[in-house]
Amino acid sequence: MNRQKITIAELHRKKQNKEKITMMTAYDYPTASLVDQAGIDTILVGDSLGMVVLGYDSTVPVTMDEMIHHCKAVGRGAKHSFIIGDMPFMSYHSSVEKAIENAGRFIKEAGCDSVKLEGGSEMAHVVKAIVDVGIPVCAHIGLTPQTATKLSGFKVQGKDAESAKALVQSARDLEQAGAFMIVMECIPDILASKITQELKIPTIGIGAGKGCDGQVLVYHDLVGLFERFTPKFVKQYINLSPQIKEALAQFKKEVEEGTFPGPEHTFSMNPEEAKKI
Repeated sequence: MNRQKITIAELHRKKQNKEKITMMTAYDYPTASLVDQAGIDTILVGDSLGMVVLGYDSTVPVTMDEMIHHCKAVGRGAKHSFIIGDMPFMSYHSSVEKAIENAGRFIKEAGCDSVKLEGGSEMAHVVKAIVDVGIPVCAHIGLTPQTATKLSGFKVQGKDAESAKALVQSARDLEQAGAFMIVMECIPDILASKITQELKIPTIGIGAGKGCDGQVLVYHDLVGLFERFTPKFVKQYINLSPQIKEALAQFKKEVEEGTFPGPEHTFSMNPEEAKKI
């Protein structure tokens, strides 16, 4: 069966029909191709690439040029999944005009289908401005890694009534501003379920329980390629790091022993022609 390109309308239809939405991160062509072939609905080119691909200590150092570079690669690999480009730290904070300009780069240069930005009610006016020029925006509340320092680290958000109410209001404001979807990270499941039931737009959870309309994980966490730490909410479906290390060690051993390359990996030459060399 021919797969159609996933659209915002399809994502909204899934919410209405109570069909779960799948989202996965990808940062390069081969990964995006695999995720796309697996039938995942949406690909998030997250600024998490700063940590899992570029080796930064946080997502804060990631630049617009780095995001555009990786989004282009993902676009070449994914033909059906809906692609969301993650706006990096300070790319939408200084002014609405700058936010629109940078959001436009994700669409014009990188070929993304939409952008994502972090923040609650305080960012609703930015979301509205970007949406008003025709660029779809996915919002992100709860634990927002770009401002984790302000939140006192990577901690669960909305655990008390006051902060929970603030997150509910943020979700309302972001929907009102025109966000087509909202990611909720590291919040209690009962709070995520309440927000999901109240909103007309889909919610995607990461550490937010099964009551969300869909789920997202970081690809490198899911397949065991990021070894620095594993968040509680991650399920590691396969652990590739030990297998890759074993393969690399075997390659090293065979090269040093002279057993690789073997005859089956070598190109031959006509002996008569070889004599003329």
